[in-house]
Amino acid sequence: MSGVPDDVGSIVTVGTFDGIHLGHWTILREISERAQVTKRRSVLVTFEPHPLKILRPKSAIQSLTTSLEKKEILTESGLDYAIFIAFNELLSRYQPLQFVKEILVERFHVEELVIGHDHGFGRDRSGNVDTLRELGAELGFQVDVVEPVEAGGAVVSSTRIRAAVTAGRMDEVELCLGRPYSICGTVVYGEKRGRHLGFPTANLSVADKDKLIPRPGIYAVQCRVEGERYPGALHLGPRPTFKGLSPSIEVHLLDFDRDIYGSEVTVEFVEFLREIVSFDSPQRLIAQMEQDVQTARRAVDERARSV
Repeated sequence: MSGVPDDVGSIVTVGTFDGIHLGHWTILREISERAQVTKRRSVLVTFEPHPLKILRPKSAIQSLTTSLEKKEILTESGLDYAIFIAFNELLSRYQPLQFVKEILVERFHVEELVIGHDHGFGRDRSGNVDTLRELGAELGFQVDVVEPVEAGGAVVSSTRIRAAVTAGRMDEVELCLGRPYSICGTVVYGEKRGRHLGFPTANLSVADKDKLIPRPGIYAVQCRVEGERYPGALHLGPRPTFKGLSPSIEVHLLDFDRDIYGSEVTVEFVEFLREIVSFDSPQRLIAQMEQDVQTARRAVDERARSV
């Protein structure tokens, strides 16, 4: 774990920052702007993997953002440094004083610490905002607390967003993130069932098994493929009309006809359209798919006009 140069002090924030939602962005903008004004460095200290994967592996939550996604999003933050600390059992046993002194002070030369209102840290999350203020007075750094951010009449949090993703409430997710929820997958070979039905699909394999996948269903989506964007209708989950087929994530890209096997596709979720149901004939499924494609196109077009 490396530190930052000590020729000037740092304005630091620390936390898991899973999802990098609107509340997180408020903190990141705060430290970036303060660093520019005071000629200090802006530093985010975050953890990989999520601490709960070490502390409670059997009940660990799935992540809203993978490590790669988090790094890509943070390139737009304006921060001087984003430090990813490997969270392990040793670090989980650090008492609050040890964590602050060895990491924030000695490695990252904190002169000002900006945190969220509900920040907890140290062994068993025994440290909180009051602890940090006491340690700041002792070790010579200022502590500033950012108040909660609301969206849609409720506080934005990773827990709220995770519940909305699980329920398929993609409009609420986008409201809290400030961007659509997305997954990234590699196009792999499937049974070509969609092509036989007149709706060729790209079957996606999501490599990171810790990534939180939305509830099963049919979705309107926007996809990034080889640097271009296309609307689409996505099937996520079981395929009950055809017995014996395993669940899948497959997207029918509109206005698209290219071979993209092996390519990476980023799927941005626009709207949950309907539940997955079993049809008594391929013809009925085709008729429903035609409706789904039309509905998906309208949903993507409406979102584009509203942005």
